[in-house]
Amino acid sequence: MSTDKVKALHVQVAEKLIEQLKAGTAPWQKPWNSGNVPAFELPYNAITGNRYKGINTFSLLLNGYEDPRWLTFNQASANDWKVKKGEKASLIQFVKTTDLVAKRDESGKPVLNAEGKPVKVSVKLDRPIITTAWVFNAAQVNGITALQKQDISALGWDPIERAEKLIASSNANVIHVAGDRAFYSPFRDKITMPLKAQFDAPDKYYATLLHELGHWTGHKERLDRSIMNKFGTEAYAREELRAEIASLLIGQELRIGHDPGQHTAYVDSWIKVLQDTPFEIHAAAADAEKIFNYLTGLEQKREIKAVAEPVSEDQLSQKKPASKYLSAGDEIAYNDTIYKVQGHLKQGRLRMEDLSTGKNFVLSKNDALYGSLLDARQHPEKQSRIAAEEMVPVAQEREAVAAYGIRR
Repeated sequence: MSTDKVKALHVQVAEKLIEQLKAGTAPWQKPWNSGNVPAFELPYNAITGNRYKGINTFSLLLNGYEDPRWLTFNQASANDWKVKKGEKASLIQFVKTTDLVAKRDESGKPVLNAEGKPVKVSVKLDRPIITTAWVFNAAQVNGITALQKQDISALGWDPIERAEKLIASSNANVIHVAGDRAFYSPFRDKITMPLKAQFDAPDKYYATLLHELGHWTGHKERLDRSIMNKFGTEAYAREELRAEIASLLIGQELRIGHDPGQHTAYVDSWIKVLQDTPFEIHAAAADAEKIFNYLTGLEQKREIKAVAEPVSEDQLSQKKPASKYLSAGDEIAYNDTIYKVQGHLKQGRLRMEDLSTGKNFVLSKNDALYGSLLDARQHPEKQSRIAAEEMVPVAQEREAVAAYGIRR
C-alpha cells in the first residue's frame, strides 16, 4: 500500500491523541472497572503474539478497536482469512536491520530454487532504517478465531504480590508521610508516598507508586533522563508524559491498573507540547518502553538469581518457613516506634525504615535487632517481656541502628 501523501506517523498519532486528551478519552484517562479489568488491552500481533512497541502502541490503540489483535494482509492470507471489503489499514513503523536480496552464484547470476524462482538470502544493512507497514485489526478480518480473553484469576500470580516484588527488586528508597502528595525527588533520590491507608484500594496505591518509580528510573545512575525540572515547566510535563505512558504499560503487564485521576493537571500541558512538537509522542513512547524494560528487567534479574543461587544441605535442613522471616511490607511495633521492611538487598539483608524518625538503615539477619523484630511480629503480646539474656540491651540496639546510617 502506498504511503504517498500520508502524514508522518508521529503527526497522525499526536493529532489523534490531542483530540482524545481534550475529550478525556486518551488511553491513560480510562479507569479500570471495580473487578480490576482493564478498559482496553495493548495491541499485539495476532500471529506472533508479540506486543507492538513505542509509537505503534498508540497508532493502533487510538483507532478505537476493542480487539487488541492486529496482522498484515499477507499474514491473514497465509491463514486463509480474508480482509473485509472496503476496510482501511493502519500504519505502523519499525526499524529494519536486514534485507532480503537475491542469492547469486560465482558468475553473478541469480540462484533459482526447484520452482525456478530466485532464492532470497538475508543480509545485514550497513545502517538500520525506519520503514513502514500496514496492518488490519482482527475485527476487520473474516475467518479469524474469536478473541479469548484471559481472566485475571488464570494469570498464575497475584497482581498485588507481583507489584510488591517489582518494587522490592528496584531497592528504591520509598518513605510514607501522611498527606496527599506522591512525588520523586531527584536531588534526594527518594520517593515520597502518602500512607497506604489513605488509598481506597490497594491497586491505586501500587499504581501511584509505580508511576513514581517511572520517574525514579530517570536518575543519572539509571536511565539518565533530564528530570531536574521545575514544576509547571514544559520539561516537567514531558517527563510526566513518559512516566504516565510507562505506568500504563506496567499496569497492563502486572494487571495492577492505574488511577487516571492522579495526573489530570498535566492534560493542558501535554496538549500544548504535542501541538508544538508532534514528534514528542514518538520520543515519549520510546522512553516509556525503556522505563518498562528497565523495571521489569530488575524483576527478572531477581527471579533468575533466586533460582540460580545454590543452597547447601545445611541450609536446606535449617530452612525455616517463609512466615518466620521478615518480609517486604512488614510493619512492626517495637520499643516505642514502628519499623518497616522497605525491601530486600543482597546477601539476605533488608532495607529498613524507622517510621517515627524517617531514618533508613540496613538490617542483617545476624543483627540482634532482626531477632527482636521477628519475635515482636510473631508474639506482639510478649515483646515487652523478652528476657534480657535473649537480646542485647535496648541502648545497644539503638546505637547499632544509628551506626547504619541512611541508605540512598
